Amino acid sequence: MQTLLVTGGAGFIGSNFVRLALARPDVRVVNLDLLTYAGNLDSLADLEDEPRHHFVRGDIGDRVLVSRLLREHRVDAVVNFAAESHVDRSIDGPGDFVQTNLVGTFNLLESARAYWTERGEPTGFRFLHVSTDEVYGSLGPTGAFTETTPYAPNSPYSASKAGSDHLVRAWFHTYGLPVLTTNCSNNYGPYQFPEKLIPLMILKASRGEALPIYGDGGNVRDWLFVEDHCRAIWRVLEAGTPGEVYNVGGNSERTNLEVVDTLCALLDELLPEAPHRPHAALKTFVKDRPGHDRRYAIDASKLRRELGWTPQETFESGLRRTLVWYLEHPEWCARVTDGSYRGERLGGADN
Repeated sequence: MQTLLVTGGAGFIGSNFVRLALARPDVRVVNLDLLTYAGNLDSLADLEDEPRHHFVRGDIGDRVLVSRLLREHRVDAVVNFAAESHVDRSIDGPGDFVQTNLVGTFNLLESARAYWTERGEPTGFRFLHVSTDEVYGSLGPTGAFTETTPYAPNSPYSASKAGSDHLVRAWFHTYGLPVLTTNCSNNYGPYQFPEKLIPLMILKASRGEALPIYGDGGNVRDWLFVEDHCRAIWRVLEAGTPGEVYNVGGNSERTNLEVVDTLCALLDELLPEAPHRPHAALKTFVKDRPGHDRRYAIDASKLRRELGWTPQETFESGLRRTLVWYLEHPEWCARVTDGSYRGERLGGADN
């Protein structure tokens, strides 16, 4: 039986990964999450009766707690999803991002290093750190980020993630801790907190509300279905080379405007009786956010070549699955947003 400590496992990507891991009968998951606005037990409701899933509410910065969990459960690998991840929130309150993403990762690394050393530095132990393509900064109209692209973060969020990536690298080169890092493109799919572009547009459009699009809508992202990302993380965990970085991308570049237009067309199809059809008429352009990178694109050829991973979903198939899920789970959306986030704009230029 392999035991994983998954941090941030009640969040969007984390909960999807926990579900994927537990689909394997020989895996146990210790799930550590602080349950901030983006982490919610509703995202794990289908695992309530799963004896191989042990949930703990707590902070990755709590070394006493993390050390106890590592020893008590004899953890074989740490998968670190725990992070403040919304760029607009980082503009409004950068301190939380520095504390969680940078200081929290430092504390987690130190707890893992102490545990790994105590156990005689087992060769099979892994510390997998999940990061983002935003650490690389902004691309021009051509090219793609590779694992050797210099870091050039432009927001408090991406700067804090860049710092955590550097810490992970240093703990490998200085202490020999067997780490792995993945840098992914924009994720979408079920259980994503509805302040990110795709779920926010789905909920607003389904209610007939205006669809706010930053700037001219021309910002480009490479979109990655969350289950494809989770399969990539698992593949890196089982076969990646310690100390290496692997970029994970969906090979699905779209402008924000193209994303919204595709969603609107799907909503017209799936909600033919909606009084606010065509949904594209709800689009409205708003002032761009500060430091908004123009284009990201991931070159995932290393992951494909060395570990044999490829995405299973196209952007269109993944987006349809995502839209259907949100339309079928209005109660989840209502509960996770109750009392915290109401769809208002975050990250204003005057903050």
